[in-house]
Formats: sequence, C-alpha cells, structure tokens
Amino acid sequence: MSPALRVVVAPDSFGGALDSVAAAAAVARGWTSARPDDEIVLIPMADGGEGTLAAIAAAMGDGIDRRSVETVDPLGRDITADWLALDDGATAFVEMAAASGLAHLALSERTPAVARAASSRGTGRVIRSALDAGPSRMVIGLGGSATSDGGAGLLSELGLRLLDARGEAIADGGAALAAVDHVEIGGLDPRLDAVELVIASDVTSPLVGPRGAAASFSPQKGADPDTVAQLDAALGRWGAEIMRATGRDVVDVPGAGAAGGTTAGMLGFTNAEVRPGVEVVAGLVGLAAACEGADVVITGEGRADEQSLAGKAALGLARH
Repeated sequence: MSPALRVVVAPDSFGGALDSVAAAAAVARGWTSARPDDEIVLIPMADGGEGTLAAIAAAMGDGIDRRSVETVDPLGRDITADWLALDDGATAFVEMAAASGLAHLALSERTPAVARAASSRGTGRVIRSALDAGPSRMVIGLGGSATSDGGAGLLSELGLRLLDARGEAIADGGAALAAVDHVEIGGLDPRLDAVELVIASDVTSPLVGPRGAAASFSPQKGADPDTVAQLDAALGRWGAEIMRATGRDVVDVPGAGAAGGTTAGMLGFTNAEVRPGVEVVAGLVGLAAACEGADVVITGEGRADEQSLAGKAALGLARH
C-alpha cells in the first residue's frame, strides 16, 4: 500500500455549473473514493466577486465569525446580507454581491430601466455595519454587481452628498449621475480613513469608454445600447465630479470600472488600495501555509483562456 498523501484541493468556480465550494467537495469525493486514507485539505478559491464570502467561510471553518445586517438590494427592497469578521475581528470582509449582486434580480427584472436605477446603497449599509465592529482592516470584494452607479449609492449611505444644480440630492442609480453638479464630502464617515481599505478585484476595465464599466458589464445587467451610452456618459460626469471634489483622476485607472464603477468611487473618496482578488483571498484563507508540505495540489476553473493568465485562481495558486 502506498503511503498516505496530503492533498490540497483549491479550485475556482466552474462558470455557472459549480461554485468553488461545490467544486472542491466534488474533487474531494472523487479522490477519497480512490484513496480513502489520504488527508484532504479543502481551500475553495475566489477572485473577490460573487461566492467569495462563501469560499472564505468554507476554507476557514471555525476561524470566522459570520454576521448579518439588515440592508437593501439593488432596487431598495429589504434583505439581509452577511459579512465576515476574521482574525478575531481585526479584519472585516464585505462581498459587494451579498447586497448589491445581480443574483438579487430576477431575469425578468434585468431591463434597461433597472440597469439605469440599480443602486449600490445596500453595500454601503453592510460596510457601515462592519465599521461599527471596529476592524483595523476591511477587504471589499467586488464583482457580480447589478449596479452601474460608480459606487455613488454606497458612498451616499456612508455620508457623501451628491447634489444637482438646485442643491437637491440626486436619485439613486447610474443614470442619475448625469445630474450631479457638486459633491459634499464633509459628512463622509471618518472611520473610512481610520481603517486599511483593500479592494479585491481582478477587473482591469477603466471607468468609461469602449472597455469601461457600462460597455463591458451593463448589458448583462439589462442595459440596451441606448442605456449603455447613457450610463457611460453619466459615469463620465461622475468621474469629472470626483476630480473636481478631490483632485483625483480616476477615469482611466485600470480596474476603475469594476462593479459598475464602484472602484472609481472608492478610489476617489477613500484611501482604498486595489489588489488582485485571488491574491487577497489566498492571503485571507492561508493558501501558502496550506500548500506547505502538500504532496498534491489540485486546482481548476470553468475554462482555461486568456483570463486565466490575468489573475484567476489557477495562476494565483501556481504563484504560491
């Protein structure tokens, strides 16, 4: 009989077929059926988008504290969303998709009108709840959002005021950004400057243009060509107002278009740092330590293509 092996199973999700937690479990079942005496370590991976919270929770097991908060979905409907307290509360992990994800919208709701109106406000409430717990570090996983509002709803929930030419607050949603005339930053939650903010994302799109947030992602959120153009123009206006209010030019920053331009808003009004999602998640779940002494490491994803070379789990694992 061959000696028992230590096997680390660390896959990414498999498109719409399996999330990384289910994929890891499936690999483990298959391996164990052939070699029942081997030690199997499950480290499901993710890139910061939808499913990242579940992957971290599964990988860390008893090492996490899962907390719930009452918030709203992209259309303002009441929901409950979770965030994670890690490292005895020193680190908070917030997944944008938990409150503002596309999964909250039925297929019939993914229309041009909804694409124009969807708001990230619910994620702002989750962030505020996490700030209330007093972490020194907050990681925000972006991806899978239903929104194209440049993070304006999120930031409004945290005290930023977006006003039109009459001095009135603008409506929620990406299209409403076309009416922004000035931004008041004095009420922004000061705790945002007191924590280390990390944005976990593998998106490299700028805020606007043919590769921007609207052009790249809003069609899957329900936008037709006219709405894509409308959102792109509104996000351009938002970028200009960020520049005027803060002196920060975020429009062409690689990754500014992530999660409907949420990264642009966060870079404009906070001291957030953007890091590749796979690297951030690998650090949170202790991937490097798990792989030390492993005899076999198994990874995988739905398809190997050019995106695999741009920061997906398989390449990230190889770097560890």
